[in-house]
Amino acid sequence: MHDRRCRLRGHLLPRLLERPGPPLAPLAVAIEADVEIVALDLRELEISEPREDFTPVVEEAVKAAEAGKVWGDPKAARALYRRFGIDPTKTRPSSEALLRRAVRGHPFPRINSLVDVANVMSLLAQAPVGLYDLDRVEGPLTLRIGTEGEGYEGIRKDRINVAGRLCVADAFGPCGNPSSDSARTMITTATEHAAWIWFLPVGKQVLGRTAELVSQYGRGLMIVS
Repeated sequence: MHDRRCRLRGHLLPRLLERPGPPLAPLAVAIEADVEIVALDLRELEISEPREDFTPVVEEAVKAAEAGKVWGDPKAARALYRRFGIDPTKTRPSSEALLRRAVRGHPFPRINSLVDVANVMSLLAQAPVGLYDLDRVEGPLTLRIGTEGEGYEGIRKDRINVAGRLCVADAFGPCGNPSSDSARTMITTATEHAAWIWFLPVGKQVLGRTAELVSQYGRGLMIVS
């Protein structure tokens, strides 16, 4: 596989570079479930509280959602859930939850500069995104099915059960799924190294826009593995 990486700072234009040979520093995500993902390794991040200059980006994305002009189709995430026996009308993919908020006129969630970028991209691509602070992750990440009794503390939520469900885990146990991330590995303004996982395949349009927004509002290096 070619290593596609973007070194992006300030106002540099994003580029997806094709380099021959093995990846120099891929994000290690072991796949133990029949799912195709796209994993991004975000380094040298400078995350801030929600930025006022990001508001026009949010407003543009919300208008696209209201007009039915998002890039992806919610059916793909619903199909992913149904494959693992989850009713997506009861436990919604995070991407569709954002879409429903937008079309119903509810305030768009603003958390911090990186999470805000992830939420906008998830809304537009209609693909769930998981974010994980890699300095708070123990060992490599694994995409697998949760076992009986497994779960984690959600972000401003009660304990989330992942038994029999698709989840992301490290050596300590589950730390996220396509609906919500965990408090243990959540992104904060102190995060400098993060994993960004698309739970569905995404193309170059999505990756290019992601790279552009991460460089401008997260000011980091993005590696696509």
